[in-house]
Amino acid sequence: MAADLGDLAAFVAVAEAGGFREAARAGNASASSLSEALRRLEAGFGVRLLNRTTRSVAPTEAGARLLERLKPALGEVAAALDVVNGFRDRPAGSLRLNVPVSAARLVLPKIVPPFLAAYPDIHLDVVAEDGFVDVLAAGCDAGIRYEERLEPDMIAVPIGPRSQRFATAAAPAYLDRRGRPAHPRDLLEHACLRGRFASGASTEWEFERDGETVRIEPGGPLTVRVGTATDLAVEAALAGVGVITLFEDWLRPHLDSGALEPVLEPWWPRFSGPFLYYPGRRYLPAPLRAFVDFIGARRG
Repeated sequence: MAADLGDLAAFVAVAEAGGFREAARAGNASASSLSEALRRLEAGFGVRLLNRTTRSVAPTEAGARLLERLKPALGEVAAALDVVNGFRDRPAGSLRLNVPVSAARLVLPKIVPPFLAAYPDIHLDVVAEDGFVDVLAAGCDAGIRYEERLEPDMIAVPIGPRSQRFATAAAPAYLDRRGRPAHPRDLLEHACLRGRFASGASTEWEFERDGETVRIEPGGPLTVRVGTATDLAVEAALAGVGVITLFEDWLRPHLDSGALEPVLEPWWPRFSGPFLYYPGRRYLPAPLRAFVDFIGARRG
């Protein structure tokens, strides 16, 4: 049978999202239109492609085989159609980025406004999360990651500051009450505000000075989800609850105002800044190419 390209794309969207409503929320179609597209496909093939329950949708064996072959084919179709974008005066389309919450807060605010001003026909969709995800499997065109989190077979280009530090700080009132640490291990006797990754692992506090590295896992009254609840830890530090370690740029306004006091500043570790990374394809969609070129021009 000659299947409609839109119906095939609907099948892929529903199968990957695991449901009609989920696929509708992720795209620009309604759940009912996606359901109708699946009905047409299955009627035309004479084969069930998706098993549906009240809670989930999963491909049948036939659907799984079709999905495996269809995803790369639709990707090639999208790339072929996007070639036309190269003949426009201004690139157009959507660009979806997966970034850490820290990058959304500290890196992108200086980049996004001028980029959107330069490319008004591009729609930027930013997904901010701190879990380890496969950017392409998550439906994103590119991501921002730090060097230790870069995936293989991806192109990485610097974006944002090339060097950053983690800062440790506390409210002056807290330090007056509990004392000022002279060595990182002194923090083991302090109330520390910790972070936990989506995986459940707690963050380790690392300090460096004159070639010496010290790693500790302090205790404290508050643990928050890294990224999404970090502002709660900052507010607790400002209120005098305990000591916090975080990106220096995140704490800088409070350090400059005096609301937070630096702790162990000679020990603050420095690390390389983030990278924009994307698949090493010969052809990039026009919105992504525009973003890569824009980042490169700013670096230059």
